[in-house]
Amino acid sequence: MAPSAFSKAVLCAAAAFAVSVTAQSTCDTVEERTNITVLKPLTLDYNNEQTQYWSTYSGDLKPTCILEPETDEEVAAIVSILRGNNETFAVKSGGHNPNNYFASVSGGPLISTKKLNEIIFDPDSETVRVGPGNRWDEVGEQLDATNYTVVGGRIGNVGVGGYLLGGGLSFMSTEYGWAANSLLEATVVLANSSIVTVSETSHPEILMALKGGGNNFGIVTSYLLKAYPQGDVWGGNLEFTATAENNAAILSAVRNFTENYPDNKAGIIVTVERTLASLLDIWILFLYYNGPEPPQGVFDEFLAIGPTINSCKTQRYSALLSGNNWAVVKGSVYTIGTETIPLPSAEDGPEIMGSILDHWVNVSDTAKFVPGLIASMAFQPLPKQIPTLAKSKGGDMLDLDDNVNRIIVELDYSFLFKSDYDQIDSTMRATYDGIGDIVKTHQASGALPSDVFLPLFMNDGFYPQDYFGRLRPERLQLAQTVQANVDPDGFWKTRTGGFKIPPATA
Repeated sequence: MAPSAFSKAVLCAAAAFAVSVTAQSTCDTVEERTNITVLKPLTLDYNNEQTQYWSTYSGDLKPTCILEPETDEEVAAIVSILRGNNETFAVKSGGHNPNNYFASVSGGPLISTKKLNEIIFDPDSETVRVGPGNRWDEVGEQLDATNYTVVGGRIGNVGVGGYLLGGGLSFMSTEYGWAANSLLEATVVLANSSIVTVSETSHPEILMALKGGGNNFGIVTSYLLKAYPQGDVWGGNLEFTATAENNAAILSAVRNFTENYPDNKAGIIVTVERTLASLLDIWILFLYYNGPEPPQGVFDEFLAIGPTINSCKTQRYSALLSGNNWAVVKGSVYTIGTETIPLPSAEDGPEIMGSILDHWVNVSDTAKFVPGLIASMAFQPLPKQIPTLAKSKGGDMLDLDDNVNRIIVELDYSFLFKSDYDQIDSTMRATYDGIGDIVKTHQASGALPSDVFLPLFMNDGFYPQDYFGRLRPERLQLAQTVQANVDPDGFWKTRTGGFKIPPATA
């Protein structure tokens, strides 16, 4: 991989920096040698930046400074300085990932991408160049006037960077695939401080690795995304009381919706919530339709159950994303985990889906007296259409087959005090491990198919989950090969957090 002449120049300058900065902190060196904005502890801007995390625990980790580069070259300069010392660091886009040290750090510099915030629409090529410092509601709002949009997050406050590198499940995924499937090009600062542009024709192996490979290969400073025509949409929330009758009806409806997917323009997230020491048990559904009104029959099975609240309406896409921001529980410690299940048959669905719900209730009950606890589980349809579209667009790291329908289960626990983290850590593990055991039990009985590929969805993963171990061997080998080529010294592997690629075995 030959860096450009400009990148070589950056690398030479980086080497000169590195020789003289080994005894200095990154923060001091950046401040002395560059014009990059450096936010210091105890300043207003520093403190405000630390409040942008979805989890207060991540915000409580104190970086030695926050660096705010504005160009690719400034990011490269920071990386070159980091190579001259042994400080840990983190890179932050929106701060929505609650896993500590994935986008947060204590005792080292935090690289904030907030000023890498370009949003440039090209109507001729129908593409949008998006910086990682944006959030999806900002992208949607700026694109509204163009009548185009990009495949992005379902909650507006989600950051662009981590979402795309994790694959990105979208309301639009049954029309266009994973968000990463619409990634045409990326600008990346590698571990040697070189700046490369990756695409299908230039370093295609890196482009593939970025589509669900996380932060293991470099810092992406811009994404070129395919844009799609977009008018008004319909969507909002339905709320139901979690009675036994409603539980059964909603679980049946989401199973049927996934199998018979009524319209590729439709999207849904089906969540069940328990709060206030189990005094409030409710279902909240996030509905989306790419058009002013959904045709009859799309969401009828859910609506027939009789929601107590229905906020669905015709609106602009960006307004829908911003309207979903209420779901971000700020002011709490927040954890996330996941499991993937094959869709059960209509005959076996009530027992299997019901056992997953019962398991979640029983495990969350063990932590119900943790102050401020909110337990949430989401059923996210993953019908065959998504992997079919993904393959047609060149594929991604998940490399799902389209032989079966699946559901991605997202698990969330929010609570007030980080002193309770160890208990919730155990609760989270017990929750997703138990769901995995339920799947295996029903596979052994023949109620669920046993020869089905069930990878984990990175964006929803808990830090100890084995994301790369659940990929296909060929995709794992690709990640290992790309990492060996672009980061032979293990800079990203040893100096910052995230889901790590296991070493290749002989």
